[in-house]
Amino acid sequence: MKSKIEADNSVSYQLRMLEGEDEILEPLNQYLGKKIQIEFQDQINCIGCGRKSNKSFNQGYCFPCLQNLAECDTCIIKPELCHFDMGTCRDNEFAEAHCNIPHSIYLSLTSGMKIGVTRQMQEQTRWVDQGAVAAIRVMTTRRRHHAGLIEVELAKDMADKTNWRRMLKNEVDERNLNTEKGIILSKVKCLIESARIEEDLSYILDEAEVLNEESEVQELKYPVLQYPEKIKSFNLDKDPLAEGQLLGIKGQYLIMDTGVINLRKYGGYLVSINLG
Repeated sequence: MKSKIEADNSVSYQLRMLEGEDEILEPLNQYLGKKIQIEFQDQINCIGCGRKSNKSFNQGYCFPCLQNLAECDTCIIKPELCHFDMGTCRDNEFAEAHCNIPHSIYLSLTSGMKIGVTRQMQEQTRWVDQGAVAAIRVMTTRRRHHAGLIEVELAKDMADKTNWRRMLKNEVDERNLNTEKGIILSKVKCLIESARIEEDLSYILDEAEVLNEESEVQELKYPVLQYPEKIKSFNLDKDPLAEGQLLGIKGQYLIMDTGVINLRKYGGYLVSINLG
């Protein structure tokens, strides 16, 4: 799904579908309250190379692509493990375009408060994808690797993952993100001064440019008629049919009266979709 944050902080969604070789974007918010049906057609095509695959890895890739593509490397999930400087990156062009560019370390409220890292150009997309109701940029680093080194230290004292069940129930711990940002910045300065980070980043992090950067809290409102009290998740690999009344959309999940489905999980799956 593609998403857009409107002027009133509400999130509008579009479903990306292929008709032949053409991509169609279908507005989804208009189907709230209506019955929808998603049926797996027993075919998976790798989103990297297009070949048919018996199983999907890493949200849409075949096994060879999982092993060979830079976007499937472990360091994408754990940026502190970046090995570009060692000369062993799977794809240097990919690294220069996606990793060796400004990255944000941010705080978000999803279920509780979490710390995260993302490319600065896609901050808002990332916050929507994880179902954050509020988020704020804490600081910027010039490379993904450096953001990962800092994040892994901060995550020793706070969460870096979302409880997706609580997120879908809209059970969110209230925190003042502006206050928490100040606390995090103080911690980062201490980390640098005490050399607790894996490598000395003091030569990289310009305090004036990076640590004192101004940012504002971004609040988000999702198109949800009713949040579920209990979470039942559809699994298209076990049951090819997911259907029900669409009650809401949050993160990459469709919330139905019969269960929830994470559409991002099924990248590369051939499905038929009946809306309304």
